[in-house]
Amino acid sequence: MDITKIIDPLNDAQRKAVTAPSQAMLVLAGAGSGKTRVLVHRIAWQIQVENLSPHSILAVTFTNKAAKEMRNRIEELLDIPAHAMWIGTFHGIAHRLLRRHAKQAKLPETFQVMDSADQLRVIKRLLNALNLAEDKWPPRQVQWHINAQKDEGVRAKHTIETRDIYQQQMLAIYRAYEQQCDQAGLVDFAELLLRAHELLRDNPDVLDFYRQRFRQVHVDEFQDTNTIQYAWLRLLTRDSDNLFVVGDDDQSIYGWRGAKIENIYNFQRHYANHQVIKLEQNYRSTGNILKAANNIISVNEGRMGKELWTDSGAGELLSLYAAFNEQDEAYFVVERIRAWIGKNGSCNDVAILYRSNAQSRQFEEKLMTAGIPYRVYGGLRFFDRAEIKTALAYLRLMTNRDDDASFERIINTPTRGIGTKTIDDIRAIAQEHGISLWTAAIDLINRRQLSARASNALSGFLHLIKCVTEQSEGLELYEKVKLTIEKSGLIEFYQKAKIDNGEEKVENLEELVNAARSFVFDQENEEYLGELDMFLSFATLESGDMQGDDFDDCVQLMTLHSAKGLEFKLVFLVGMEEGLFPSQQSLDDAGRLEEERRLCYVGITRAMQQLYLSYAESRRLYGRETYPRPSRFLREIPAECMQEIRMRSHVNQPVTTIKPKKESLQAIGRYKHGQRVGHAKFGEGIILQIEGEGAQERVQINFNCAPKGEKAAGVKWLMLAYAKLDVL
Repeated sequence: MDITKIIDPLNDAQRKAVTAPSQAMLVLAGAGSGKTRVLVHRIAWQIQVENLSPHSILAVTFTNKAAKEMRNRIEELLDIPAHAMWIGTFHGIAHRLLRRHAKQAKLPETFQVMDSADQLRVIKRLLNALNLAEDKWPPRQVQWHINAQKDEGVRAKHTIETRDIYQQQMLAIYRAYEQQCDQAGLVDFAELLLRAHELLRDNPDVLDFYRQRFRQVHVDEFQDTNTIQYAWLRLLTRDSDNLFVVGDDDQSIYGWRGAKIENIYNFQRHYANHQVIKLEQNYRSTGNILKAANNIISVNEGRMGKELWTDSGAGELLSLYAAFNEQDEAYFVVERIRAWIGKNGSCNDVAILYRSNAQSRQFEEKLMTAGIPYRVYGGLRFFDRAEIKTALAYLRLMTNRDDDASFERIINTPTRGIGTKTIDDIRAIAQEHGISLWTAAIDLINRRQLSARASNALSGFLHLIKCVTEQSEGLELYEKVKLTIEKSGLIEFYQKAKIDNGEEKVENLEELVNAARSFVFDQENEEYLGELDMFLSFATLESGDMQGDDFDDCVQLMTLHSAKGLEFKLVFLVGMEEGLFPSQQSLDDAGRLEEERRLCYVGITRAMQQLYLSYAESRRLYGRETYPRPSRFLREIPAECMQEIRMRSHVNQPVTTIKPKKESLQAIGRYKHGQRVGHAKFGEGIILQIEGEGAQERVQINFNCAPKGEKAAGVKWLMLAYAKLDVL
């Protein structure tokens, strides 16, 4: 028997895990240590050497992509089809079980699986049937509650009633939801797992059949399992100790969505005859990158412990950059990327990682200015995000009442009791008379054809737009944006939506205010186009076709959570500040702080060759100016593996430069950071930043000295071609 194809590609630790006798086994696989290889070769070893039938193999992972890769690699290694093995996601395997045993699972054979959007629609209809207003009982919050209960294995009938009115109502909704789904034969994603667990638990003959069939059960990314997933695995393997799991407690970063890091620790208690094998040799990163990651994660308590190492050498030192502000940080990163490209580096090998999606805006803007293609991985660009488009729709309707697209987008967002029938009536009148939806809405109210409730709700919406328009007269652009977001109720709406990234959406709306504050107003158009109109046009252009497609050579922008499982030659880990990373919410919670540290460990270990870390001495984020302290994670990196970059070639601390006479900046054709300049409208200020070339050259100026009787204009971006600045 030739086993060289299975054994030869493995290092000692991997070979030990692959060839170990059948027993409960935990493979503690560090980042970049070849965990997928171990799983694939373990299955191949069991089939080829231990003579297990492919029919008796169960392998579970978390994504269809990972399952497909595992299946393909097994087929390539053994040169046999893998269809006899059950290889799939937890949800996929659960669905397969329920289809085979629908009757025992108390389901109709024709049961239908709902995706998240389908489930939300069912919940909305249910709330309407129960006469519960969506503004008080947000459907997404109800959806989150129901799914969270199911992930913990809790049915409505198992819930102990309390005196809390909110909990009582939520329980009543959950109970009604279960009844409606049972009557209609509907199964949501969380129900797949819970129902499959109940199928095995409540049907000993079914459980015994699958215990006999699956001689070996393999699990990938074990640290990401939740309560019901682990309970499901325990049922299948409790008596035979045939569970082989691969995971890493140091990469458990999904506690916010139900993952239980405790599962990886409980494994050792539940499976007494288990074996633990550590994979510590890293095939991805340089020695200095691994040294930084090891030291940071070592601060966490209670971890199982491992030390990543590589035989590929120390590599380059990590680079730390202290930026003056968030714009300087973005400019520095883009300049380094430009240098990388200049040395024939691929954009695909570059990633900018950040803690909050709101941070992406500065980098998107600078990359576009530099003409560098980029892609926001696993998410939308800033001006493409739904909450930003909704806020901009309010602003557009304020400037143009005939903007029907904006009218439709915001008429019932946040929910204000304007139903589908009312909107259909408005559309019908608009189409019949060839008028805008706004005018049609007024006409519909005047006709008195609506119920009192619908009429009041529609009148309230029209009145809101009129009032905000009037109140915003004379305000600065950013003040208009801020006022509109506040008065629209969007902040409160997303704050109540505790799921679906509600907190992140609020942060993005606050960052929109910041975008307006630093907006470059083209003064050449000042006579015939207002600043708000210019800003809205700018936002439309920013959300155009500039983002690269999946297969283009693009710089990758992503959150740290999205980066797990990926690797890049050049990585920028930005925003390394207390309150941003680690997040403000984690600072007073030891458990959450440890998860933030694991997230930092994940971010660092994405880098293969070069890693830049940066923080800003001042940052305007979420509409607020802050002066944060550098992240504690930076202090946990050994000094000998990191160098600090102090150069500030493009942004310097402002300094006062006094000149005896005025001369035109356009005349000298050369501009300096820290230079004091004068502007006819905004007064005196200091140049903070210069970027672009030719007609696109622009400057950022802090106008700290206003014309007499006026307040200071603050920080402005101006196009030099139109600015008409004087050096003072």
